Amino acid sequence: MRLRNSLSSKYLFLIFMAMMIFPITFPVISILVYGPLTSMDSELPNVYQNGEDLEDMWHAEAKKLTGKTDTEIIQTLTKLKSTYSKANIFWVNEQGILQKKLPDTIEIPSRWTTSYTVEFMKTSYGGDPFTIVAFIGETKSRGFMVFQIPRSDMQSTGEIIRERYDYIMIIGTLLILGTFVFLSWIFFYKIKKRLLRLQEAMANPAESGIPEPLVVDKSDEIGQLIQSFNSMVHQLEESRKREKEEEDLRRQLIANLSHDLRTPLTTIRGHAYSLKKEDLSEKGQESLELIDTKINYLGQLIDNLLSYTLLSSKKYPFEPTKTDIIRIVRLTAASWYPVFEKENFTIELDIPDDSIFWMVDPKWFERILDNLFQNINRHAKSGRFVSISVKKVEHTAQITIEDKGPGMQSESTGKGAGIGLSIVSLMTKEMNIKWDIHTTKHGTKMVLSASNVD
Repeated sequence: MRLRNSLSSKYLFLIFMAMMIFPITFPVISILVYGPLTSMDSELPNVYQNGEDLEDMWHAEAKKLTGKTDTEIIQTLTKLKSTYSKANIFWVNEQGILQKKLPDTIEIPSRWTTSYTVEFMKTSYGGDPFTIVAFIGETKSRGFMVFQIPRSDMQSTGEIIRERYDYIMIIGTLLILGTFVFLSWIFFYKIKKRLLRLQEAMANPAESGIPEPLVVDKSDEIGQLIQSFNSMVHQLEESRKREKEEEDLRRQLIANLSHDLRTPLTTIRGHAYSLKKEDLSEKGQESLELIDTKINYLGQLIDNLLSYTLLSSKKYPFEPTKTDIIRIVRLTAASWYPVFEKENFTIELDIPDDSIFWMVDPKWFERILDNLFQNINRHAKSGRFVSISVKKVEHTAQITIEDKGPGMQSESTGKGAGIGLSIVSLMTKEMNIKWDIHTTKHGTKMVLSASNVD
């Protein structure tokens, strides 16, 4: 992978740009701020910024009022107020009576004594607000008029902005930092989004159980990770395909083998039956009985092998219906009763007369019971005991089959590959029947239960 395509190089570039931009933030802002300020002082002058100009203007306006009436004086002052809206303007006549104040909210006395006027002149000189006093006309006979403006409003436009320079610098710096943080957030958000897409693909596979491959949009580290993920998906698909082909081949082989074994087995059984009619020695009769037993065992093994193959491939006929399991348990137990009796088993039956219905396939359920009884007859003969009971427990029913054999973990003369119990496991799972096994060296208890009870 090229360095320029890696995530680390991209983020290092982002940090490098921030380190380059941040130091020049202050000079750039200074140029941007102070550059226009010089021209702003001349282009956008503040009418209050020059005290001398204000004094010249105010005295000139006062001289123009020579010979004017009170009404004309007030009109002139009102006009000046509209031009200098931030200023306080008032007129006191020669008797010391306040004639006009603009605005009306100015807190000044309505009558001015000589001492108060002198004190006002004294405190206003060089103070704040900036105060200009001018006698109306060319004599003092019409009183005086006053112009006041706060000194904070007498700054130039540039000076006002320059006072806010620190705030501008802080805002500019925060803007640069905020831009870096924002770009970093976008960088990691995109990484997180791509990783979450990969996680979602892994957590939500297709119906086949294998995740769908993803589109590789970039060639960075995450892109390489997605490529590895797609390669893994491809390998899984190939492995699943080979597994299915091998499984189909194995099932077909077992089906063909089971069919091919039945023909010679039937022939051997026929000849064994013919030999039974012949006069044989006692030892010959024992050998013939053993042959017959093994033929039956081999036939059952072939049936179980074929059944297991059909069940695992979902090709075994399955027709669930509302079935009285008490009747099937009773009939199956009756068919096995002579077998257990011949082997000197103690048989205990506790089967109620009432019907209990489960939604099962009757043939499947009978096959389950046959396999369980066959397992007892083959592996638990030493215990010489079998118990079959059916009872209702809360909202379900339980079928309990128990023996006193050496347990499933021990070795027995008839122990095989366990295909019979595998068939039981597949059938109970398909019919939603719970199957529990409790086995020790003192015996085995098998419990079948279901919730669909009437």
